[in-house]
Amino acid sequence: MPRYPQLDFIRGAAIAGILLLNIVSFGLPAAAYLNPAWQGFITRPDAISWAVLELFARLKFLNLFAILFGAGLVFQLPKGGGWIQSRLGWLLLFGVLHAVLLWEGDILVAWSLAGMLTWRMIRDADSPGVLMRTGILFYAVGCLMLLLFGAISSGHAGSDWLPGAAEIFLEQQRVLHPGMAAIDYRTGHLESMLVAFFGQYGWELTGLMLIGASLVHNGWLLGNRPPADYLRTAVFLLVPGVLLEGAGITAQWLTGWSFRWSGFYLQIPGEVASPLISLGYAALVLAGWRKISAMRVGYLFCCIGRMALSNYLLQTLVCTLIFSTAGLFLHFQRWQLLLIVPFVWVINGLFSLCWLRYFPRGPMEQLWRTLTRKTAGPAGR
Repeated sequence: MPRYPQLDFIRGAAIAGILLLNIVSFGLPAAAYLNPAWQGFITRPDAISWAVLELFARLKFLNLFAILFGAGLVFQLPKGGGWIQSRLGWLLLFGVLHAVLLWEGDILVAWSLAGMLTWRMIRDADSPGVLMRTGILFYAVGCLMLLLFGAISSGHAGSDWLPGAAEIFLEQQRVLHPGMAAIDYRTGHLESMLVAFFGQYGWELTGLMLIGASLVHNGWLLGNRPPADYLRTAVFLLVPGVLLEGAGITAQWLTGWSFRWSGFYLQIPGEVASPLISLGYAALVLAGWRKISAMRVGYLFCCIGRMALSNYLLQTLVCTLIFSTAGLFLHFQRWQLLLIVPFVWVINGLFSLCWLRYFPRGPMEQLWRTLTRKTAGPAGR
């Protein structure tokens, strides 16, 4: 598989950016991820931090990661279907273990399932245009499903949106005193995630992977355009994306984060805007890649991106130590949690730099590759 440093950099930035939202899931009850007023009220610093992250981060880095995952499937195609199926099967196992034993916010299960649904479509597509149109169609279906779910919902906010004192206490106990009860909870959460995947989120994820594959096939993601073209594309994508996302954020704020509106209908502006902003970020990187590649920070994020799986799991381990082992769950407000993020980034960066001085790939990447080679069959070796 060829390495493209610009893609490693974008992947590293995506891994870092994902933590800006995941830190909320580690440090606060699950309801806080989508509902900043999960306590029934919200402080101004929390509201401002929510709005900024909603505008520039939520979904944007996850979408970037999904687009790059689709791009990676293109690079894996020459190794054959046996290799790809084995590789995705092991990723699925990693994800299940991660989701059940460590953290219910896992994305690896969804990514592996979407990859299994996607790679044959990528292999059999007639052209990049077909992949792009199919990807947009799949993504649009996922957005429309939110409208359907909003229409059929009761409109009554349950404990997953506005948890009561008893629910918060139980969640705190599961985090601070992990055991079989916590494993049972995470298993149930995994089952709910699978329902959401096949009902709505999987459509969007599959669409993003197809779009990523299309952008590799036409050379756009590989930097095969002049910097000025990428800069124009960034403006073309970011301006409408930010305006649309901003309108959705304003509407959520004005409706007081009510369940039906903020949980369903007003998610749609963000769902539509996020791929535009994600690709706008990628275009900015590709436009300035010559300068970025000469900077130390560029090399740092390339290293983080080369070890994306290891660094994603490392973030879980570090945050588990902070919020579960050290007992700091529910000790911080939303905006205060953001102050912890750079500390974890430093750990990601130092770990990546030190490891790659002595080894060609990260520890989980090497394990993944070894297991795939052993189970892929003769054609995959």
